[in-house]
Amino acid sequence: MSQLLSLRPFVPAKDFDVSKRFYQALGFRITHEDGEIAMLKAESFSFILQNYYVKEFAENCMLQLLVRDVDAWWQQMNPEALAGRFQVNAARPPAMQSWGMKVGFVFDPSGVLWHVGEVPF
Repeated sequence: MSQLLSLRPFVPAKDFDVSKRFYQALGFRITHEDGEIAMLKAESFSFILQNYYVKEFAENCMLQLLVRDVDAWWQQMNPEALAGRFQVNAARPPAMQSWGMKVGFVFDPSGVLWHVGEVPF
């Protein structure tokens, strides 16, 4: 029997409150928070937002979120509007990548890059 239950990365936050609001707008809910961390969850997936920031790390940090239909997710979440609302780098809409996956790119308020992708079936 496997002992593995979950893998939750720690994601940096330059402005903890702004990052929490950004991720909530992106569909995550906060399941726990204190002054140092916030646990964010969407369905059965989660990560830990940390009230800690190192520019070089944040701007090199990338996470991949896989969805069934990236175009439908993109329409529902509207990352372009979030970019304006939170004054982050512009989101890049889904496009087929050379490695065979359709991916859109979303930046969080700290510069973390999310690859939102759809696995081809």
